[in-house]
Amino acid sequence: MEEEHSGGVRRRWLVDVARWHPSPAQFQAAAALLPPHHRHAIARFVKEEDRKRALISRLLQYSLVHRVLGIPIHQIDIRRTIEGKPYLENGPPAFRNFNFNTSHQGDYVSIASELLCLVGLDIVCISKPQGETTVEFLKNFSSYLTVHEWDCIGRAAGSIGMLAEFYRYWCLKEAFVKAVGAGVGFGLHRLEFHHVEWSNISVYIDGIKSKKWRFCLFKLDEMHLVSL
Repeated sequence: MEEEHSGGVRRRWLVDVARWHPSPAQFQAAAALLPPHHRHAIARFVKEEDRKRALISRLLQYSLVHRVLGIPIHQIDIRRTIEGKPYLENGPPAFRNFNFNTSHQGDYVSIASELLCLVGLDIVCISKPQGETTVEFLKNFSSYLTVHEWDCIGRAAGSIGMLAEFYRYWCLKEAFVKAVGAGVGFGLHRLEFHHVEWSNISVYIDGIKSKKWRFCLFKLDEMHLVSL
C-alpha cells in the first residue's frame, strides 16, 4: 500500500510481509542491494520472519530516499542516531529537514516520510498474553501510562477490549518517542493522550497540552494497529 502527498516528499508505504515467501536465492539477491553493514545486521537475526522484516525495512528506506530525492541507491548514506532513529547523512541542502521513520511488527513493515515535520511511526500487534491473565500482563506496564489512560483502559469491555485499548495508547506513545528520537530514556508516563472515539487525538506532555503534534491511528486488520 502506498500514499503520496506534498509533491511526493510525504510518503506512507506499507508492506504485508506475510505474503512474501522468498527462496534462499531470492532473499540473498534482495539483500545484495544493500550495503554490507546492513546485510550483516540482518543475518544476525535467528528467526526467518525477523530477517524478512529487517530486510524489507532497510529496502524501504533506500527505495524511499531514491524515489523522493533522486539520489542513486549506491550513493545513499543512511545512518542511525545513538537512540536508533534512521536518518539520511548526505541529503541535499534543499531537503535538510527531510526525515523518515520505520516500524515492523507481526505481518507488516511500514515507512513514513516528511519534508518539514518530524515523523514517528509505530505498528503494534494485539496479541493475547501467554501464561498470565490480561490484568497481570497490563500490570507490567503500570508505570508507563497515566491515571487517566488506565481509567479508560479499565472501562473497556472485557479482556480483549482492555488489551486493544492499551495497545492504542502504547502505539501512540511509541510513535511520539520515535518522532523525537528520544529512545527508551524518554519517560512514557510524561505523555497523556486524549481523544474522541480515537479521532481528534491530542497529547499532553508533562501535563500541558501540546499544539505542535498531530496524530493518526489506523486499524490495519483485526490484530494490527499503526500510528503516525
